[in-house]
Amino acid sequence: MSQSASQAAAFYREVAQAGAVWSIRDADGFPAPKDSEGRRAQPFWSSRSRAEKVIATVPAYASFSVVEIAWTEFCERWIPGLARDGIFVGVNWSGARATGYEVEPAAVLANVAGHAG
Repeated sequence: MSQSASQAAAFYREVAQAGAVWSIRDADGFPAPKDSEGRRAQPFWSSRSRAEKVIATVPAYASFSVVEIAWTEFCERWIPGLARDGIFVGVNWSGARATGYEVEPAAVLANVAGHAG
């Protein structure tokens, strides 16, 4: 299993257990960088510590702070908004450049639901 696949599997499992996701933001808002194919993805993590590690280790995100989002709010407000805007969900991005899988918003719902209860 690749590092990205392992991070994605951990994301689904941990979010189902925690009932929340975490993102980061600065004075300009939430990041949604473009990938090599020109698609935008907004990063989310399955724990506060994972998001804090990216802030601590990736210079581009050094000025960001962690934001906790309840799973119900994420499902009801964020997923529809991301889908409407054509933005993918970056799941548990990690490493020197904070990279990993970018997943369709609806697939995130299905994958977390598959790990629930």
